[in-house]
Amino acid sequence: MAGLSIRRLVKRYSALLVTDGVDLDIAPGELHAVIGPNGAGKTTLINQLSGELAPDQGAIHFDDADVTALPVHQRARRGLLRSYQITSIFEDFTVLENAALAALGSRGRAMRFWRPMLSDAASREAAQEALSAAGLQQRADVAAGELGYGERRQLELAMALAARPRFLLLDEPMAGMSAQESAAVIELLKALKGRYTILLVEHDMDAVFALADRISVLVYGRVMFTGTPDEIRTHPEVRAVYLGEEAA
Repeated sequence: MAGLSIRRLVKRYSALLVTDGVDLDIAPGELHAVIGPNGAGKTTLINQLSGELAPDQGAIHFDDADVTALPVHQRARRGLLRSYQITSIFEDFTVLENAALAALGSRGRAMRFWRPMLSDAASREAAQEALSAAGLQQRADVAAGELGYGERRQLELAMALAARPRFLLLDEPMAGMSAQESAAVIELLKALKGRYTILLVEHDMDAVFALADRISVLVYGRVMFTGTPDEIRTHPEVRAVYLGEEAA
């Protein structure tokens, strides 16, 4: 596990400040949620942390190392992973093969297709552990194309776990899910708490309050307040931001 420290992070498009001097600290082993109204800059923030988008100003330190200028793959090699970044789901491959391919990719061996991917013992072990953690061990031999929507999201998470991350960036993992599917993912993330450091962006406030150790409220590109779920519930300015609207 590793922590993340963000200082004065800025992303602008012409005169529009999308992230406006964001400061944030996430402790090792913490599940930290970021919430905010539509247009608050949540996805832009995640994109900067993952390396998909370069900040205009500021610094990102991961495990005490400055990773601000590193591209996605170098951050991933250090263990800073966004759940869907590992690879696309290959529908004709089994669930286990997809996870094993993600594990191979994390070790720089994904293109060695002349050897069956499951013959690599370390990658197979990592894949099996990831499927167990993601609740998909009973679906290991099923073709990924046969999975339902909720199970596909679980597979995306399993593929990230197979890469042996130290920090997970999760951007609305429950988007588009039914209530039953969301409940299953909430239980899954509860089981992962403490095993990984997690930054969660999620519009489902029930899920956020059930999962987060701390929550940061992002409004107009700035962190308005950071606190525990109870502190967030009772904070007058936070309540005003969400009065009559759903957090997204």
